[in-house]
Amino acid sequence: MDNTLYVGLSRQMTLRHELDIVANNIANADTAGFKVESLMLATQPQAPAVTLDGPKPVKFVMDTGVARDFSQGSLHRTSNELDMGIDGPGFFQVTTADGPRFTRDGRFRLDSTGKLTTQAGQPVLDDGGGEIVIDPEKGPVVIASDGTISQGQERVGKVGVVKFTAQSALEKTGDNLLKNSSNQTPQPAPDSLVRQGMLESSNVNPVAEITRMIEVTRTYESVTNMMSATADLSRNSVQRLGRVQ
Repeated sequence: MDNTLYVGLSRQMTLRHELDIVANNIANADTAGFKVESLMLATQPQAPAVTLDGPKPVKFVMDTGVARDFSQGSLHRTSNELDMGIDGPGFFQVTTADGPRFTRDGRFRLDSTGKLTTQAGQPVLDDGGGEIVIDPEKGPVVIASDGTISQGQERVGKVGVVKFTAQSALEKTGDNLLKNSSNQTPQPAPDSLVRQGMLESSNVNPVAEITRMIEVTRTYESVTNMMSATADLSRNSVQRLGRVQ
């Protein structure tokens, strides 16, 4: 196979991955706390498949990972007193069967035992790493900007908000959760404010993502056309050489 076709194929593979990422961004445009993602690309020099005259080594296209934009989305008010939005950097802590996880999605609820949980049922942790239990019989829940939860004059707990020095260490695991894939220790985020009855919107710009999807699709078509033209050129050359002989 011609080197041009190999290079084109490597680009097609990255474009397909990029299209999946853009489609996922669009699908999560209304997901609370979701952070927009983009594909990181690089060139990888390798020995040419066909050792004819031409550049050596041949540079193939490869993806090196997914970048996540942690800039804050807008906060919007809801009618749920257990909804929480973080104004500033940081993440809520939750516990799962696979260990601690972190999220900006503050759509919380109470389970049958009164524990504060995510929509999927994972317990939300306080600033000391413990679970938060609320008794609905004790009246309305009031959440201060520092995360302190009160009912009447009684302090129930304090929602933990933590931050990381390098957010690139956070890896997506599903359910709008992230895990710490490094040896970093999460630190308190005292300057961040917890807003009761509010949720953080996704920071996805749907118009920009749809535009990007169109660009990726057109680029894929261009690469396909280039590969087809190269294949036709090679086939025609072989046929002409055959007729000459």
